[in-house]
Amino acid sequence: MSDNKLILVLGDQLTRDAGALKGTTPADTHVLMAEVADEASYVRHNRHKIALVFSAMRHFRDELRSLGYQVIYFSYEDRAASLPDALDRALKQGTFDGISCCEAGEYRVQQLLEDWSRQREVPLHWVPDDRFFCSIEEFGAWADGRKAMRMEHFYRVMRRRHGILLDDDGQPEGGRWNYDRENRAGWRGKDPVPLRPELESDETTREVLELVSARFPDNPGDLAQFNLAVTREAASEQLDFFIEHCLERFGQYQDALAEESDWLYHSLVSMYLNIGLLSPVETCRRVEDAWREERCSLAAAEGFIRQVLGWREFVRGVYWLAMPDYGERNALQAERDLPDWFWNAEVDLRCLQQALAQSLDLGYAHHIQRLMVIGNFALLAGLSVREVCEWYLAVYVDAFEWVELPNTLGMALYADDGLMASKPYAASGKYIQRQGNHCAQCRYRPDRVTGENACPYNSLYWAFIDRHRDTLEGNPRMTLALRNWDKKPVADRRSILQWAEREQDRLLGQ
Repeated sequence: MSDNKLILVLGDQLTRDAGALKGTTPADTHVLMAEVADEASYVRHNRHKIALVFSAMRHFRDELRSLGYQVIYFSYEDRAASLPDALDRALKQGTFDGISCCEAGEYRVQQLLEDWSRQREVPLHWVPDDRFFCSIEEFGAWADGRKAMRMEHFYRVMRRRHGILLDDDGQPEGGRWNYDRENRAGWRGKDPVPLRPELESDETTREVLELVSARFPDNPGDLAQFNLAVTREAASEQLDFFIEHCLERFGQYQDALAEESDWLYHSLVSMYLNIGLLSPVETCRRVEDAWREERCSLAAAEGFIRQVLGWREFVRGVYWLAMPDYGERNALQAERDLPDWFWNAEVDLRCLQQALAQSLDLGYAHHIQRLMVIGNFALLAGLSVREVCEWYLAVYVDAFEWVELPNTLGMALYADDGLMASKPYAASGKYIQRQGNHCAQCRYRPDRVTGENACPYNSLYWAFIDRHRDTLEGNPRMTLALRNWDKKPVADRRSILQWAEREQDRLLGQ
């Protein structure tokens, strides 16, 4: 093997024309890819996620080889224990004049590889990850000196910088930056939900499904329902389906909770964005084009683009700005053990049971299920920040630490004391009732705070307000909630707190 470059491509970097592969030629480039045991097992990953990443990696390997790249590939059966192990084994196969890797998405992985580089005295060149709208350095410059970082402010900067949904004068189309008010409709089952296409697994994917089923028998994930794209072409077709059949109603129902559908009108493309099968820039442009061609409303297009151009980029920026100690934050001192039913969905709150079962079986739940059903319960009950974050990282197909940690620790659990969110996203059962029809199938009553069949979210909400009033009093967005709590007669408050303690102990098995 002659001297040449070796490029390490991680499992979430499957993009030919970006990162470390951008501008390379097959003649002088070797590529290293590895399905390593440590990455597959450092949390109890959903089997859908493992199968998606492994199959997508193998298809990407075959694509590179068809272009003439020489790919050193360690499959899971090759027993590469870790990324450093894979690098050591690759270096034994030849002499390389340099090793490069696109910036790792997770701090943990970046540190692991830098430690290997120092220990082996082998230089490792990091290539900026240009798959995002905003670099880590650009976000740091935007955040520098700000008393508070808010996604809405950042989002407007990104819209202007990239010229998305702007008129000829550089102003927001429609005269408004944000159409969130139009995107909060609850679900009452009036509109037909498109039937998602079933994807046929090829031989490579079938082999991966057999492998994951055999090697990860105790992980969550019903592989009989595996229906994920594993190539760029197939992921692009899934985006086409969303734009053609779902985008028009996506905005209206993006916060809705439904008995009838796991998916409603959501895009189901976040996992493809996060592993590199789709480009966020291309994705946003295609949605903008759909609006300009009058195939969807402005509110629908803006609502989707805000999630990708705004929220996704903001979350990544916060993650890299706050690491490495971000994961240790616990502003509300939440320490209660995660109940076993988080892993089996055996809980009798209908909304929670549905969200958990869907998450475990499919590796999917939309943002309101994650934030305002599961996350809201974890926040109100004071569940361990570390255990909750680990659970979220494990169960979702699109979960990588850079996107999961700020969303869970910061947004759902308010454990970063407001770095991510301007207030705790705490809500009673009445919010959940407004968003959908789960309550009609539940034995609990969202209009009752205490007593038989009272919705546990209600008393837990008021107990949360009371328990953290010293922290919340300085937050203007919590003034109304505190005032409403204080208006209640002393006897009523005492009764609510007693009932909340009883319900919390019952639900958590304590």
